[in-house]
Amino acid sequence: MTTQINDISALRDVLFETLRGLKDDSVSPEKARAINETGQTIINSAKLEVEFIKATGARSETGFVQLVENPAKSSVTATPTGTKIVDGGSTVHRLRG
Repeated sequence: MTTQINDISALRDVLFETLRGLKDDSVSPEKARAINETGQTIINSAKLEVEFIKATGARSETGFVQLVENPAKSSVTATPTGTKIVDGGSTVHRLRG
């Protein structure tokens, strides 16, 4: 028995495969609509999961949304075109003006 991975990357793959199927007529519009609606339901569930994690600090056990530890340190690095600022899990690029 093959184990399927059900994560955001797998969902994205199915949605793009469906789009290609619509373009080459191998997927009917009705089937594509059903896949799209199911995908949207899964995405909405993942959004709720992320909001729950933000609100409670709890860890996700589903594996659908991959969690990354936020590094505690911040850094500012000069780049050829401006500045790269890393603060926790966010990266901002500022162009020189």
